[in-house]
Amino acid sequence: MRPSSIRILVVDELEPWRRFASLTLRKKPGLLVVGEASNGSEAFQKAVELEPDLILLGIGYPSLGGIEAARRIREMVPEAKIIFLSDESSVDVVQEAMSFGAWGYVFKTMAAIELLTAVETVLSGLKFVSI
Repeated sequence: MRPSSIRILVVDELEPWRRFASLTLRKKPGLLVVGEASNGSEAFQKAVELEPDLILLGIGYPSLGGIEAARRIREMVPEAKIIFLSDESSVDVVQEAMSFGAWGYVFKTMAAIELLTAVETVLSGLKFVSI
């Protein structure tokens, strides 16, 4: 691993989405997927354990939802930037997610086009929301 690599945790309940996101991220030099998780509880545990620079996180998980997981992660790993990757396109949900300190929000329907742009935007210090 190069010291300048951005360490990323990919979280989604569906393995094909985790695989898609991981493969997409690996196309860009300097991005390193250090772990995957399938729900909010696992995301929190792995975030604390791995201390990633960036977390791609879904919204709707049973028991510990993505927004609550993000809130807990922000408390324990405050330097990690969070980008939500979700099917949910409700303005209220997007605003709630962003209000919990997320740096980005990508609709899954736009992920093939926007995921790398969202990651680059967030890593440059700006927020990103799918349109």
